[in-house]
Amino acid sequence: MTVESHLDELELVVPSPVQEIHDERLERHGVRLLLKRDDLIHPEIPGNKWRKLKYNLKDAEAAGQTKLLTFGGAYSNHIRAVAAAGYYFGFETVGVIRGEEHLPHNPTLAYATTRDMTLAYIDRDRYRIKTSDEVLGPLQERFGEFFLVPEGGSNAAAVRGVAELPAEIDFPYDVLCAPVGTGGTLAGLAYAVPSGVRVLGFSSLKGGAFLADDVRGLQGVAGQVTDNWDLQLDYHFGGFARRPAELREFAQDFEVRHGVDLELTYVAKMLAGIVDMASTRQFPSGSVIVAVVTGPPDA
Repeated sequence: MTVESHLDELELVVPSPVQEIHDERLERHGVRLLLKRDDLIHPEIPGNKWRKLKYNLKDAEAAGQTKLLTFGGAYSNHIRAVAAAGYYFGFETVGVIRGEEHLPHNPTLAYATTRDMTLAYIDRDRYRIKTSDEVLGPLQERFGEFFLVPEGGSNAAAVRGVAELPAEIDFPYDVLCAPVGTGGTLAGLAYAVPSGVRVLGFSSLKGGAFLADDVRGLQGVAGQVTDNWDLQLDYHFGGFARRPAELREFAQDFEVRHGVDLELTYVAKMLAGIVDMASTRQFPSGSVIVAVVTGPPDA
């Protein structure tokens, strides 16, 4: 079966739904907020993970490859998504994990093995040069030919997939917001939004200014570098995977107010940033903001 035929069976929720949020913290400043619920696309390959992988899967198939190899940390949602995609689309998968193996596996890696992913481990020094021949050569000797999906899934194929999202929004809006981890989602959204729309990416990484170069690089590989986006660096809440009490309290309050359980590493940080920026009048009154919920709540 082809990737296209598997698509027909997977029952993806695309376009993903849009949910308006009525929140007095925003409305008192004339700001309207709507959530693009990409977290509902599929329970195992949700949100920007699906959008990034869609054309990677098609490119792997076109190249005649039957095995996907990718990289990630021990709690990587990308590792989960690649394992699920391989399972549903008929690819073997290898996940190369940063650090040493710890048994029993955490829920992320345990899930990956239930989806038939083979796990391998490399130390942190080698992980820093994971795309070098020094690392990829031995992996190819060990696992044979494979299609390399980069960490986080961000490459030109990912930009193509994410760039399909803006066309699903059928009403006027001013700002499109998204969390940022590797830059692929921000690059793809900015590539495709209507003229006049600003894209705002919220870095989940402390010291994430380098991501601006990554976004420009991804856009360049995809064919066009745009200047319609900004990177917000002030809402990382201590850094990647940090989940301080302040962030947890915001997410719990948001769920009480709106019935939406937020993923903490990326989505809650973005929404906390939007609320704070509205309260400090960084969005003009009358602004319509669409925020992309890129993933489901934590398992």
